[in-house]
Amino acid sequence: MISLSSIIFNGMDATKIDVQVQLNHGLAKPDFSIIGLGDRAVKESAGRVRNAMSALNIPWPPRPLTANLSPADVEKSGSHFDLPILCGILCALGILPQDKLSKYLIVGEIGLDGSILKTDGVLPASVWAKKHGLGIICPASNAPEAKLSEITDILAPRHMLDLINHFQGVHELEFPNTTEITTEPDEKIGDLAEVYGQQAAKRALEIAAAGGHALLMVGPPGSGKTMLASRLPGILPDMTTAEILDTSVIYSIAGKLSGTGLITKRPFRAVHHTASPVSLAGGGSDARPGEISLAHNGVLFLDELPEFNRQTLEILRQPMESGQIMISRAKHNATYPAKFQLIAAMNPCPCGHLGNAALSCTRAPRCAEAYQNKISGPLLDRIDLHVDVDAVNPWDMKPDPNAHIESSAVVRARVVAARNRQLSRQGYVNAQLDGRALDEFVKLTPDMTDFLNMAAEKVGMSARGYNRIKRIARTIADLAGRDDIIMDDLIEALSYRPINRGKYGVKI
Repeated sequence: MISLSSIIFNGMDATKIDVQVQLNHGLAKPDFSIIGLGDRAVKESAGRVRNAMSALNIPWPPRPLTANLSPADVEKSGSHFDLPILCGILCALGILPQDKLSKYLIVGEIGLDGSILKTDGVLPASVWAKKHGLGIICPASNAPEAKLSEITDILAPRHMLDLINHFQGVHELEFPNTTEITTEPDEKIGDLAEVYGQQAAKRALEIAAAGGHALLMVGPPGSGKTMLASRLPGILPDMTTAEILDTSVIYSIAGKLSGTGLITKRPFRAVHHTASPVSLAGGGSDARPGEISLAHNGVLFLDELPEFNRQTLEILRQPMESGQIMISRAKHNATYPAKFQLIAAMNPCPCGHLGNAALSCTRAPRCAEAYQNKISGPLLDRIDLHVDVDAVNPWDMKPDPNAHIESSAVVRARVVAARNRQLSRQGYVNAQLDGRALDEFVKLTPDMTDFLNMAAEKVGMSARGYNRIKRIARTIADLAGRDDIIMDDLIEALSYRPINRGKYGVKI
């Protein structure tokens, strides 16, 4: 029996799969069966492998052949088992050496002509192989991705003949001679200086960026909500090395890691309001990551928030608290990281003109209440910052040459300094402060505590909202470069919570 190594992923967790191939004895007609709880893509591997061997002019063995994917009680999916199965058959026929191939983790799809085609998940597979002292055999098109893990033993053939010639000593495969690691191309990010007016919203956006806080912007159409959200990536700090690798692994599993680059810029996932629960949370037959996980270490932007299906929105509640999401299916569960920063925008009512005397709505305020009630109170309570974004006065559209307008670079410098203070103090952003850490790093004077308690009691604030006020005040102090929180920080923090109904009536 021949046994080679491959892999499957259950969320971010990897499981080694032994691909066992055996030529059976007896007079039974030649047959090929793949067993071990494989999905349709795995079952169809038999056809691809047969045709590839025909293209290689290698006769099919005249005896029954069985390929077993072990452990047999774990579901397998994907076409990346083609290559290890074909390699196992060639080992059984004496064409490839099992002793050498057993030192590699093998992944790859086989074309009918024997070519080795690109597959998903090569980056996490190579990370796993390096950790367990194995090399990796993968398609040539995945070689740059495998190389990102800094694994030192990579065989990346374009065709099965390349692999056969390598192990038979005819022509050795060279270590992938790719260029230096590049990054995914940047999309053009606008500058905050291009947004006229909206000083309150810009301030809220800066606080959100500095502390990793969730933000909800409410205002009429055309007031600049989407424009402001699109400028957020330009003021966020660079990703750390650990964040880059973690995010890139998720994109590799999802099949979205293109070219030769890591994900080095914080993701900005703008999701359309027609998104289904599965597209947001992840799932499907192979439990792929959804938009929540693709926004890990970055931003999840939901425009027209009340237009989303309520069931879809409620998915956000648990990952916003825990930083991860579990996808539960009948036979297995998959867990993905989901430390995203939620930025949401909405109109105050269906027509968007609530509060505008020139465009008054005859159905107000009842239509606004029905519209806003599409968003549950528990979800709104989890959003740290709520800010009204008023319509811009036409006279303010012409920039004042004497006005002091800050660019994204200036704001980003303050955000980076505030983030560095948080990382050196507690090791993570203020939005994640909780429990003892919240009491330790957010110290209020007796006067400030009494003030906050009275405000919370007056409006019936939840314990969650109470703690979020403290986190925001901590971030405001960090932006000012202060170790201690002052009363002004607390007052400003309270202004970003929906204590009153506000101009547009949004409340929890």
